[in-house]
Amino acid sequence: MRVELRRWDAGDLPVLERANTPEMTRHLGGPETAEQVLDRHERYLRYWQTGEAQMYRIDVDGAPAGGIGFWQVEHDGEPAYETGWEVEPAFHGRGVAREALRQVTRLVAEVGDRRLLVAYPGVDNPGSNALCAGAGFERTRTGTMPWRGGELTCNVWELDVSPLNLAGRETLVDERFARELDRSRWLPFYNPHWASRASTAARWSTDGPGLELRIDADTAPWSPEWDGDNRVSHLQTGQHSGPIGSGVGQHRFRDGLVVREEQPDFRGLLVHHGVIEVRLAAIRHPQAMVACWPIGFEERPDDCGEICLAEIFGSELDESGGLVGMGVKPQRDPRLRADFAKVRVEGDLTEPHDYAVDWDARRLRFFVDGRWVKTVVQTIDYPVQLMLDVYELPSPEPRDTSRHPLRMPVERVRVFAPG
Repeated sequence: MRVELRRWDAGDLPVLERANTPEMTRHLGGPETAEQVLDRHERYLRYWQTGEAQMYRIDVDGAPAGGIGFWQVEHDGEPAYETGWEVEPAFHGRGVAREALRQVTRLVAEVGDRRLLVAYPGVDNPGSNALCAGAGFERTRTGTMPWRGGELTCNVWELDVSPLNLAGRETLVDERFARELDRSRWLPFYNPHWASRASTAARWSTDGPGLELRIDADTAPWSPEWDGDNRVSHLQTGQHSGPIGSGVGQHRFRDGLVVREEQPDFRGLLVHHGVIEVRLAAIRHPQAMVACWPIGFEERPDDCGEICLAEIFGSELDESGGLVGMGVKPQRDPRLRADFAKVRVEGDLTEPHDYAVDWDARRLRFFVDGRWVKTVVQTIDYPVQLMLDVYELPSPEPRDTSRHPLRMPVERVRVFAPG
């Protein structure tokens, strides 16, 4: 399914007419008159000329399916944008409104002249309230507002789309990987407790600017027992696991894992709230994947959630950009829910870009090159360690090493104190 937003044009009046039914307006006080619908259509066109709003037709695989937009408002004394939408019943249940709203949040962030995007769905509109929650809005209160000659009782939702602001933040770590790897901070093995240090040792270099993690033609799978033909070169800033034969260990990526080699605890760099930023480049290779995953240190088994700053598959790059996975994965933390998205980023992702999260007690805001892209309103209240990875994923065809080594450049890793 392809969801696209098209600038509202003169031929889009039928979209508003189809939306003006008792079913689609039941949370808005009922249908408008034909004259009111025409006036709304003309306002949508005029707004594009005055710059007061951007209104769009929602297309699904080329077919008109509804409308969405954003317009200037004053919200609690602050300039903001408000958003609203409608999707025709024939397209309900397919994630159309969710994707359209996601695209609008990105458009507002790109405009960049107002910090907040707000929405005021009625309290009796569970669908729209759920959309706001799923898009990272935060519900601040319930109130009433004048609406079509009466009052609407609504929930007030806010989404902060402002860029990353590091002003006044204390720099805790500014790792440039100069000359040699700081072994007091970085452990060059990938989950060695599930296999061994010998089989999980990273291949890396700090000879150039920054760090280079590398998979060579002769790099063997790190753990055929548990992870098949996956190959990886990896650094991590913590290590916690149990005795040989136990199931106690970080990153329990599948059931039945057993510790094969006992490891000493290592607390090189553990972060608990603040900004984590990495500047790295992806690899244009169909089996390559690069990532930066802060994960729970897991001193307590449930404290194992994952904050995904960047997860980039070479197979998802094209000539003008690619997809970057960002968000929260619960792994085995029962208090978390999956809130992860592949965000389209324009530009050459095989060149270095900044991927960051601003993480506090109530939410996580994700950024690419300082621009906001996603918010997750969840609480992760335990220390995490950093995981820097380049993977070579299995191929159904015989392994082709003609393009090896696979090289992942990491220019820097920075950590800032909470704001």
